[in-house]
Amino acid sequence: MSTPGQPDTHDHPSAPARLGTPAEAPDTSTQHDSRGGVGAADPCGTSGEHHERRIVVVAHNLRSAHNVGSLLRTGEVFAVDTVHITGFTPYPQHPGDERDPVVAARQTRRLAKAAAGAERTMPLQRHDDVHTLLDSLRGEGYTIAGLEIDPNAVILGDYSPGAKVALVLGDEVRGIDPDLRSRCDLLLQIPMYGQKSSLNVSVAAGIALYALRAT
Repeated sequence: MSTPGQPDTHDHPSAPARLGTPAEAPDTSTQHDSRGGVGAADPCGTSGEHHERRIVVVAHNLRSAHNVGSLLRTGEVFAVDTVHITGFTPYPQHPGDERDPVVAARQTRRLAKAAAGAERTMPLQRHDDVHTLLDSLRGEGYTIAGLEIDPNAVILGDYSPGAKVALVLGDEVRGIDPDLRSRCDLLLQIPMYGQKSSLNVSVAAGIALYALRAT
């Protein structure tokens, strides 16, 4: 997964900070919006067994606020329980925010543009220590699955997810840190058939989340 760019520098508030709350989903079977989004209801059987699967996302050291916004929008579509923000991943401005106000406002604008409102409905929490977060999720019964190109990775289509999955995403340029990879229960890899060997992190997350819901 590759997207060039530098992270926005900001201070880290104490963790975990809850930054978003869920909203009631609309009951329309097909949704269109002025931002160009079109979605058909229940394309992968999410109203039954697959919807009961608990999925969370851990976004560690993402550089782009646009990617975070896209991730929130995608996560909302696939009924992700919570997006957990760690490292220098951008996040929306909130009361008590300790970042420079200019930096926080800039990140929030960029994120909101891509999120198309999902930043107001997708549950979001920020944590100071990703390792503590993973330990906590594992203790709650989540399988920690890193999305990464790796010789030891399981091809996404061959994976049979359990009842609880935590999908870990890493830096757009370098991927998941080696130390963090070693703390995952397994790594998942999306098969690629063209000349390019990487995907934008938010695009890759969308593919993985669809597979986790549809399997």
